[in-house]
Order: sequence, then structure tokens, then C-alpha cells
Amino acid sequence: MDTGKRLIKFRNELRERNIDAYLITGTDPHQSEYVAARWRTREFISGFTGSAGTVVITHDRALLWVDSRYFIQAEREIAGTEYELMKLDTEGIPDPYQWLEDNMQPHSSVGVDGASISIALFSSLSERLKKKSIILSATEDLIDPIWEKRPVVPCTQCEEMEAEYAGESAAEKVKRIRTWLRERNLRWTFIASIDDIAWLTNLRADDIPCNPVFVSYAFISLSKAVLFVDKARFADKTIQQHIKQVFEIRPYENAASDLRNLAKGAGYYSPEKVNEVFHKALSGKNNLTGRDITTAMKTIKNEAELKGMKLAHIYDAAAYVSFLARLDFSSKYSEIEISSLLERERERIPGYLGPSFNPISGYREHGAMCHYSATPESSAEVYGHGLLVLDTGSQFEFGTTDITRTLLFGEEASEEEKRDYTLVLKGHLALARQRFIKGTRGVQLDVLAKQFLWQYGESYYHGTGHGVGCRLNVHEGPLRISSSLIDVPLEPGMVTSDEPGVYKEGRYGIRIENLLAVKKEAVTEFGEFYSFDVLTLVPYEKRLIDKSLLTEEEIKQIDDYHKRVYEELHELVDSDVLRWLGAATSPL
Repeated sequence: MDTGKRLIKFRNELRERNIDAYLITGTDPHQSEYVAARWRTREFISGFTGSAGTVVITHDRALLWVDSRYFIQAEREIAGTEYELMKLDTEGIPDPYQWLEDNMQPHSSVGVDGASISIALFSSLSERLKKKSIILSATEDLIDPIWEKRPVVPCTQCEEMEAEYAGESAAEKVKRIRTWLRERNLRWTFIASIDDIAWLTNLRADDIPCNPVFVSYAFISLSKAVLFVDKARFADKTIQQHIKQVFEIRPYENAASDLRNLAKGAGYYSPEKVNEVFHKALSGKNNLTGRDITTAMKTIKNEAELKGMKLAHIYDAAAYVSFLARLDFSSKYSEIEISSLLERERERIPGYLGPSFNPISGYREHGAMCHYSATPESSAEVYGHGLLVLDTGSQFEFGTTDITRTLLFGEEASEEEKRDYTLVLKGHLALARQRFIKGTRGVQLDVLAKQFLWQYGESYYHGTGHGVGCRLNVHEGPLRISSSLIDVPLEPGMVTSDEPGVYKEGRYGIRIENLLAVKKEAVTEFGEFYSFDVLTLVPYEKRLIDKSLLTEEEIKQIDDYHKRVYEELHELVDSDVLRWLGAATSPL
């Protein structure tokens, strides 16, 4: 990729429009974390392939901001280019918005594609820059004129999620939304979040790799439900008829123009999810804003969804232990071969649809890059002594999984490797066994997973837990367990990851991840208490555990977990795998 030539062409576009700096968010018109090829503008202009980052281009500078997950990857991918790496949350490094404030001259012009920035961010950034007499303008997509053979807007086929797995019909969900609106004297809501729309409609597609969603908008009023989507997605006439019973189907590209006539009276929308192109159509004085109504509904899984999630984890675990049992830890593999071997085992499982994200298979120093993704060029040889971080997940017809295990190859682990693995494991176990009172936020639990690492002067800087969808996106808001002050209480039916880790640049990484479902535990005189149900069922790497660092409670917790793993899986695996499983789950 010749980023230099692309920058020259792009700067010519800026000069023609009298724009002094341009902000590239790298997202799509729906503010998605992962985007279809059509909207990978950040990657196109910079060469950085990570899922999060911000680019600012001026007439004489090009800068890329990334968080700690991508420091090493970004440095490698932009090496030899004009781009300057800006490490977020590093002392002395301003964020991109502060950088614009500090470096742009008064009366200069900053542009951004209106479809790639939310109403909320555009508004707040405009106010910030205005104080410095800097003008922020929403433009058309200026990457488009220089992107030859740009991918088209995706239009994959929609399919219905079976009623026994969805647990609630689209009509029932629309009814719930209308009840919510009536209770607040509102007349309509507009939804731009595509995983919310997939949940609302009980439809799934394949517009974004590993994310079973489709680009669309939804408008729900007290009397009308409109789905803005390409009707070519409904080659299956039965599905088309089912969806037409609930929604009027209109062209995807008509959403902004039609909304001006539809959004009458007081309504509701999420300014963090709706892009700036829709601002005028939604600018009514009596409108209320906040998190999408559907987001809160979606994150609390119903009984059918929880049943499907549990089944997905049992099947996924059967494939995973079969992979582990048949892996020769003394042979040579590549990082890609390792994840491919696991994928082959998963492909044998009933209901398996594909991965829930691109696999992370990082050996030795690659494991220290917590979001490393092996390519044919970078895939390292897995041989000899070393630790491999294997973070993968599956989409099933009935649920979604996400699991990380750290595997030991070659000779016995060093004392430092065992200590670090055990400290990570202790935090992982502490979170999983915690009881907590109703109203507890994720930030209140985060320290449970970090406490043991902190005692040794170590830590990690990614979140401890993220929400997970049901046959939906593997990263699902608004739930998070992290140091961020996110005001979302954990509630029964929510599913979160539990994934502490430690990363030593140039040496190795360690991460252990299970998925947990929040459940009701007890009611006492002090209130209602919740706990976690562990969904993931794959043994830990016992060869990396330093038993001397564990308490009796922790040893029992591990042994009880391994006993449950064996009981759940022993009838689902072949005889050769069963022998391995018995040894892997034997008491410490």
C-alpha cells in the first residue's frame, strides 16, 4: 500500500475545498465498531488495520491515534510512512480533539465525513473548536474520490432467527417499544445501531465479517414501523412476508429524506449512534435523547436466548477440547495453523455458522500484542518453548461464544511465566465467584480481576469484561467491567466476558477468558444479590499453574470447575479426546 500517494491525492481534495485539516474516524454510518469493507477508510488512508483509531490529516502532517491495545501493531503497520503514532492515554500525548484545538490556527477549517461521526460527537467537538475560532464542517465522504474500485455498500441475504432461539417475536418487541414511548408521552423512535435492528427484527445477515448484521435503519412510531433496508436482501419470500407483517420496507438510502416527514411530534433517538447527516431531521425541540431503547432490552437475554447461549458454549467446548487433545505440543505449527485446526473442529459441530471475530493467535512476543491478528506475512512459527495466546469465538444458530486460553508449548514453563499465569487466573476466578448487590456497576468489580497483579507491580489496560450478544456482535454494549465510569448496573440475563491478562512486550502475553451470565443469587435483609453463572467450559492450562500461590478456596473453585467441564462434555467427545479430558480436568 502506497500511503504516500494516497495522502497526496487526499490533500489535493482538501485544497480544492479550502479545508485545512480532516478527521477520519474509520467507522460507518451506524457508528459500528467493526465495519464492512466499504467503510474501512482509516485503513485505506493509513494502512493501520486495527478496529479502533483516529486519523487527522493536515496539509503537512498525518497522525494516527490508537489506544494501548494497538500500540505495537500500529507502530509496525505505519513504519516507513509519513504517519506519526499518537499513543492515547500516554503522558504528554493529547487526544485528537485536543490536538486540533492546540494546533489549528484561528479561522481554519476542519472537515469530517458527516456520515462517519455521531451527532453527539460532532456537536461537542464543534463547541470545543468554536472557542478557538476553528470551524468544523460536515462534508461528503472525501475518501471516495480517491478510492478506486471501492467496495460497494454490502447487501447480503437476511435470514430469520428461529423463534425457539429468539424467544420473542419482532411484533412483540415493537409492542414493548411502543409501551415505552407511551409511558414517556413520546410518539416515535429512530434506531441506527445495526445490531439493535438485527435483534429487533430477529433477522441476521453477513454484511460485516463475523458480525451477523445488515446495514439498515428503523423507525418505530405509535402507529407505524418502517425498516429502511435494501429489499434485495429478501430473496426468501417467506422471510419477506414475515417481516412485512410488522415493518413497512423502504429503501435504505431514503432514510434521511423520509425521516423529515415521519418524525412528527416528540420522539427519541441516540445521538451517540445516529450520524450527523440526520441532525436536521431530528432537531425538534421536544425530542428526548439517550441510549437506544432496544440496547437495554437486547442486553438482558430472555430464557430462550440464555438457553441458546449455554448450548453454544457446551458445543463449542466439545470442539475446543477435541482440538486441544489432538494438538501435538512438540510439533511445529504456524500461528494461523493453530487457529485453523480449532476452526476445523468447530465446523463439525451442529449449528455452527462461523467465527464471532477474527482469531487472535499470538506466540511469544506476538502474544504481548493483545489484539494481534496473524497474517500470512506475520504468522510466526510455533515451536520450542513459549506461550501462545489463543482468543477465538463462534457464532451458532442459537448463541455466541468468546474464549481465550493461554497454551504452553515446549519445555516446562519458567517460574515467572507460572507466576504471571497464576496471578491472572486468581483475578479471573475472583470475579467469577463474586456475589454483588443489585445496582452494582462494572467499575466496582474491575479491581477484583486486577488485585493480584497489582500486588506484584503488574497490570493490564484493556477492559476486564464486555457484553456479548446472542447470535450477534461479540462486543455488545452498554455493559462493561472496566475502570471506565459507565453507569450501567449489572442485571440478571446480561452476559459478560471475564478476561484479565498481562502483557510483557517482546516476551509473552497471558490472557484467560470465560463468559459469565448474571443471575439472581439471594435476597437478604440488605437487599437482592446477584452472582455469575460460568458459561465457558474449557480446562485451564494446569502446567502453568503455581499451586503454591493459590488459596484452598481457589483450588476448590478450579477443581469444581474442571469437574463440571468433564461432566458436561464427556458424552460429546471421541474416546481419544476423553482420555485427554480426564487428565486435563483431574484435581489439582
